[in-house]
Amino acid sequence: MAYLGGFLLGAMMAIASPSFAQEEMEMPPPSPTTEETVPGLTDPFFADVIVQGRPIFQVGSVGNLTARERAQIINRRLSSLMSQSETVDSITVQYNQAENYATLQVNNRVIMTVIEQDSEDFGVENAQVLANQWAEELNRALDRPPLAIDVAQRLNATVRNLLQDAISNLPSLVGALIVILFTWGVAITVRKIAYTWAQQTEGDRSTELLISRLGYGAIWVIGWVIALGVLGLDFAALLGALGLTSVAIGFSLKDVLSNYIAGVILLAVRPFRIGDQIAIGDYEGTVTEVQLRATTIKTYDGRLIYIPNQEVFSSSITNNTASPRRRTSVIVGIDYEADINQAKAAILKALSELDLVERSPAPEVLVQELAASTINLEIRFWVDSRRAEFLEMTSQGAQIIKEALDGVHIEMPTDIYTLTFRNLPPSISSQINSSPPAG
Repeated sequence: MAYLGGFLLGAMMAIASPSFAQEEMEMPPPSPTTEETVPGLTDPFFADVIVQGRPIFQVGSVGNLTARERAQIINRRLSSLMSQSETVDSITVQYNQAENYATLQVNNRVIMTVIEQDSEDFGVENAQVLANQWAEELNRALDRPPLAIDVAQRLNATVRNLLQDAISNLPSLVGALIVILFTWGVAITVRKIAYTWAQQTEGDRSTELLISRLGYGAIWVIGWVIALGVLGLDFAALLGALGLTSVAIGFSLKDVLSNYIAGVILLAVRPFRIGDQIAIGDYEGTVTEVQLRATTIKTYDGRLIYIPNQEVFSSSITNNTASPRRRTSVIVGIDYEADINQAKAAILKALSELDLVERSPAPEVLVQELAASTINLEIRFWVDSRRAEFLEMTSQGAQIIKEALDGVHIEMPTDIYTLTFRNLPPSISSQINSSPPAG
């Protein structure tokens, strides 16, 4: 009977108030309300009445209107009322004792109707008592408080909604947290196993780091996909949303992504390893670390240089220690009167006495150039490729070659220059011609 009375009352109000009937025909978009539902029913049993973003009270269904539709109509009327003026008159209650229903009005404009069904739903004596309670709550909400109080109320409502959402989503949050913790443990284990396996098979620290990091990252990607699924997020839809912005992200992170991709290629191809001495463009030194973003080089004077992997990947790389041995050379000029074969024999004998000079390939002495005043010989021999040993052995080789040539009395003259004077004054020319030869 209560439902039938509610339906008849709704029909009477639709006839008596054209504006009410007109607003019922419109379906505004759903507002962010907190709704209570009955298991097995699609529509909510109760819906919130919202004022300034805060839920004030809840209403149930009436007649052909569901709770959501009824709350939307009331919310729209309150929003329209507040947008028309800074101050809103107090809401009054008009009670019809014969029919046991009450209306909440402002300046003879009906905001909502409270019927007997509402009092039964909320356990109140009659519709008038419930209408007075709701009118009092609406008047307090419509009374614009000072800014500080308004901000505090909004913060309180926001925190309350967040707590309600957190409580309702607590199982999903706990499940996602368990998945993340499990993923963290599995990722660390996989990284250790991959690093150990790489140490046994590869023997190169750069590749070991690459394999362990790729395994670690792959486990985390799988873990995040599962965690998002536990939270109820559609990973395919998320990828689609990311795809819409992939072009913008690609342009903004172009350099970062290119450095990471170049780092993966460098660690996979391995043009150099940690500890190698290389030259890249204007930089030369020892490789101390190869990361996914940059390569670190320690120069021979002790400075650290971080080179982006994209620049390393696109530059010419000279690996001085790719081979354990490296050839060096010394240029020496001997006199034209000297015996070349004697000079060669003396140089080769002297080099054979140096322990750090490689016996194979054997040192060799070549006639490089017949210069103006000397015969230039190029002495080639192989030494350790590391820079310190390379420089030291080149220095020792040059010293012992000079001492060997001095031992067999082969001169190493400096360049001789001949000066020819033309159109000299007669007085200077006669003095030069009459001067005895030097020596």
